[in-house]
Amino acid sequence: MSKRIEISALLKNPSIGETVTVKGWVRAFRNNQFVALNDGSCFKNIQVVINSEVIEEAIVKKIGFHACIAATGKLVESKGAGQAIELQAESVAVLGEADLNVYPLQSKKQSMEFLREHAHFRMRTNTFSAVFRIRHAVAYAVNQYFHENGYYYLHTPIITGSDAEGAGEMFRVSALDAKNPPLAENGEVDWKQDFFGKQTNLTVSGQLQAEVGALALGKVYTFGPTFRAENSNTSRHLAEFWMIEPEVAFNDIFDNMDLAEDFVKYLINFCLNNYPDDLAFLDERIQQMEKQMKKEDRRPMGLLETLRFVVDNDFERITYTEAIDLLRNSKPYKKGRFEYEVEWGIDLQSEHERWLVEKKFMKPVIVRDYPKDIKAFYMRMNEDDKTVAAIDVMFPGIGEVIGGSQREERLDKLQQRMTEMNVHEEELQWYLDLRKFGGTPHAGFGLGFERIILFITGMGNIRDVIPFPRTPGNAEF
Repeated sequence: MSKRIEISALLKNPSIGETVTVKGWVRAFRNNQFVALNDGSCFKNIQVVINSEVIEEAIVKKIGFHACIAATGKLVESKGAGQAIELQAESVAVLGEADLNVYPLQSKKQSMEFLREHAHFRMRTNTFSAVFRIRHAVAYAVNQYFHENGYYYLHTPIITGSDAEGAGEMFRVSALDAKNPPLAENGEVDWKQDFFGKQTNLTVSGQLQAEVGALALGKVYTFGPTFRAENSNTSRHLAEFWMIEPEVAFNDIFDNMDLAEDFVKYLINFCLNNYPDDLAFLDERIQQMEKQMKKEDRRPMGLLETLRFVVDNDFERITYTEAIDLLRNSKPYKKGRFEYEVEWGIDLQSEHERWLVEKKFMKPVIVRDYPKDIKAFYMRMNEDDKTVAAIDVMFPGIGEVIGGSQREERLDKLQQRMTEMNVHEEELQWYLDLRKFGGTPHAGFGLGFERIILFITGMGNIRDVIPFPRTPGNAEF
């Protein structure tokens, strides 16, 4: 048997007439003769033609849906539609059978819920193999973008003693005996006797620690797992997810908007340029699915059209106050079509964000200068003393994808905000020290990795863009 060659390499540079070996999983087997073989290296299959006069019948009987085989033969030009080349098999070995009598997946369409229940097999389907190749592509592009632009990758802690968002919905980390923890004199758990000598949690964000890096290295980014103990079962929530968080010294809110726009366009363009087959398949999948849907429930644009809509347009930039005025003067508001109220001081809902993007401006939108009462303590106070230098980036079909701000670099203002929001200074003394000694204006944002994958792939549920989702009641694998 000759040395194995990956199908992606074979299709990219076919050597007609050569004898080659391919290995992979059977995506389809027609007429006991034509095998559609895929090894995961690319979206496309290679057709392996089985000659019953050459291949033993006992082996042919073992070639079923999702069986794993190795095939050696001559590469020839294909006379069939849909492929330029095919492999005329001279020998076939079955590396792993898949008995369809007990194998959970069948050679037919499966529901997303069924595939989530069998997540250890779902990557073998066309849909999920495409999704997870795109996930890899975006992760690669994230690191490439920041490296090319002079950023340093900072690994921030997963176990932390601070709550960056002040949300309180954090997973506790403890080595104490759960049945009999040590108690302090007041009857509460004595965290001083725990492993770290204090109460600790899984992080919800690496931002605060990234600020440490930015104020020494200039430009840094974090890209790692984050956790939120929010008991939510919506299609937009995970308990474990990945966050991308750049932090840049000397940047203001306008630099922050420039960076956010350039960054997401880079990620999308990377996928469009390097993974066209996967995106074309996902686009076609959505089109077929929407044929069964009511017109009002369909996406405003096809997947590829949506992606080009983002990369081909300059993002509109407006203030929160302008956004509220536009929404209150809109037809949906005047006719009572918005589900959520629109008034100054509210946090914009997805329906408001999508109206701004899809109806009003017909381009991605960045909204800045939000009311201070709905934003985090570390965001820089504006001169009006009512708003902070926060930004949200909004996309069609999904709404907000990036949230960020210029950080409050003025010690007195930061202390005032912490007092107002009941954030204890003693827990974040190191954070205040950054302002006391060599502080400077700086800014950054957070991009939920699964959220951008959800947008680029067009999938409808965030559980379908992470290999092993962690949600309430679900921690399989």
